[in-house]
Amino acid sequence: MTKLAMRRAWFQVHKWIGLILAILIIPLSLSGAALVWYEPLDRVLDPARYAVSGDMVLAPDAYVAAARTVLAPGERIATLAVPDGHGPVVIAATVAGATPRLGPPQRMLVYLDPPTARVLVKAPGNSGIMRTVHILHGSLLVPGVGRTIVGWIGVAMAVSCFTGLWLWWPMSGRFARGLRWRRHRNTDTNLHHLFGFWVALPLFMLSLTGAWIAFPSFFAALVGQSGQRGGPDRAMQARAQPLATPAQSLATVVAHASAVAPGDLRSIAWPTDRTPDWTVTLARGGRSPASVKVADDTGTAVVAPARRDGGVAQLVRRLHDGTGMGPVWQAIIFIGGILPAILAVTGIIMWWRARRWRAAVAARRAG
Repeated sequence: MTKLAMRRAWFQVHKWIGLILAILIIPLSLSGAALVWYEPLDRVLDPARYAVSGDMVLAPDAYVAAARTVLAPGERIATLAVPDGHGPVVIAATVAGATPRLGPPQRMLVYLDPPTARVLVKAPGNSGIMRTVHILHGSLLVPGVGRTIVGWIGVAMAVSCFTGLWLWWPMSGRFARGLRWRRHRNTDTNLHHLFGFWVALPLFMLSLTGAWIAFPSFFAALVGQSGQRGGPDRAMQARAQPLATPAQSLATVVAHASAVAPGDLRSIAWPTDRTPDWTVTLARGGRSPASVKVADDTGTAVVAPARRDGGVAQLVRRLHDGTGMGPVWQAIIFIGGILPAILAVTGIIMWWRARRWRAAVAARRAG
């Protein structure tokens, strides 16, 4: 195949990926850009959840008692999370009478003021603008198969990045020629060429890591980490029901956990019909948080081994969402979410103009 024929083939691949997936790429890209600043945006869009009066934390029993005043009969508390900084205490509970559905189980969230245990907001776990944006980015709001669809879109976008770089590369002359602004008489085409080059590598990384998150088992096998968390076992654990009447009191559980791993309380997970142990997480200064398992039948507390998330898998997720990667990388991810939407729009404009031009040429020839 000649260089020109290969270029034409890559052009067709690049063009049709962009045209077919444009309507999906735009919301995925913009939602990904917004999720980089999830908490700051959530504080602006849902201020009632963060209207706390201070940072002092009460005993966990106070929050549980306050939450139960607004929970419906049959709703069981599953977790309690204490903020690491200025924010609300959050209690998650199962939803009474919830019908089985695809995707994550339904949860009811109760936001509480740390110093007073006053209920700030009670809302479903999937409510709120930013939570909807998160679901849109992860599954296109399609339960069950949406995550798989997003994963394949990530694969297609990675291919589009490769073909786009191939087409950007000047066919003659030096590499620097491709960096010029005026490569074409139309502004949208110049934008497509220039933005496409600068965003190609970050977008390729975001697309590949997004596909990895959607298909963890496949990629874990590629890097020899077949034991990675996820899959049916994790899904079943998420759907487990908290025990209605645990044998151990909350105060006793926290006391036993603090005795074996002193630290500041961060979260408590109630025992379930699948795992009859409490899980208490405590912060320990500069060290990694300690996860303590407390047996509900005997009250025996044991520090769980440090959970190994899988080095590559953890790095992939951090690269994709920017967690703990610093403001520079987060800014790169944000730009990597905005520019694909611009590329999709300019690509459609370029295709439509070329289509009209070919139609005009055909009409002149016919005349």
